[in-house]
Amino acid sequence: MDWVPEIDAAAARIAGHVRQTPVLALDLPGAGPVEVKLENLQHTGSFKARGAFNTLLSRSLPAAGVTAASGGNHGAAVAFAAARLGVPARVFVPDIAGPAKIALIREQGAQLEVVPGLYQDAAVRSAEHAVATGAMPVHPYDAPATVAGQGTLLREWEAQGLAADTVLIAVGGGGLIAGSLAWLGGRRKVVAVEPELAPTLNRALALGPDTEVQVGGIAANALGATRIGRLCYDLAVANRVTSVLVPDAAIAEAQRVLWQALRQYVEPAGAAALAALLCGAYVPAPGERLAVLVCGANPAPDPFA
Repeated sequence: MDWVPEIDAAAARIAGHVRQTPVLALDLPGAGPVEVKLENLQHTGSFKARGAFNTLLSRSLPAAGVTAASGGNHGAAVAFAAARLGVPARVFVPDIAGPAKIALIREQGAQLEVVPGLYQDAAVRSAEHAVATGAMPVHPYDAPATVAGQGTLLREWEAQGLAADTVLIAVGGGGLIAGSLAWLGGRRKVVAVEPELAPTLNRALALGPDTEVQVGGIAANALGATRIGRLCYDLAVANRVTSVLVPDAAIAEAQRVLWQALRQYVEPAGAAALAALLCGAYVPAPGERLAVLVCGANPAPDPFA
C-alpha cells in the first residue's frame, strides 16, 4: 500500500478538526537535548483524535452512528469527533479504563457502557452492538483509515522541523507507530517502546503476528492490547523497527521528569517512550539525535476529581 498519499489526504481531511501540537526541547543527562512532541495537548488528551476524525470524515455514516471499543483514549476521541460531526456514538470500555477516562468519554456526550475485564471484552460488546444496530465500528488501531489519521502526526512533526535521527514511540495496539512508520518509510529510525508487562509487539516480532500476551502494569489501560494489529506488525517488519521494553518504575520516573522539566502531567502510556531513555532500554550512539513522542494526557485518578 502506498501510504503517503493516504496520509496526505487524511491531513487535508482533518485540518481544522485537530490541533497542531507543540514541540519542545528536553535536556536529558547523557542524551543531550531531546525533541519532545506534546501530543498530550491534542483534543481529549491524545493522538487518537486524528484517526477518529479521519475515519468518520472518510465514510458514509449510517443513521445508527458509530461504535468503538477502547481502553479510554480512543473512546474519548471517537465520542469527541462524533459530537463535533453530529453523529451518534456508543463506546464500550473495560472497567480498568479508570474513572478519569470514563468521565472524559461521558463528557463528550457518547453513550457509554463499562464492561468488566480488559479491552478484548469491550471489543466483543462493541462488535455485538454493531451487528445489532448497524452502527459503524471505528477500530482503535488496525484499520487503514485509523493508521492514516495517526500518520498525520509525524507528517506534522516533520513540517515543524523534526531534526532527529531516531524517534521513540510507545506501542499499544500499534496504530500510532504504524502511522509513523507508514509516513517515514524508513527515512528515520523508529524505536518501539512497550512496558515489560505489556510486550505485545515485542513478542509478536519474536514469535509471529498472531502471538497473544498477558498484559498488566500501570499503562495497561492504554497500552494493553493482547495482540498487535496486523498493519502495525507488517510495517514494523518491513521497516526493521527496534523494539525495547521498559519497567513500570521507569515509566513512573518518566512521568515525574515530564512534570518537573516541562510541567506536563501525563498518563503512564504518554511517558513510556521517554522511559526507554531514562532506564537505558535504548542507548543512543554518540551524536545520535533523539526525539520522543508524548502521546497521552489522561492519568488515573484525575488530579482534579
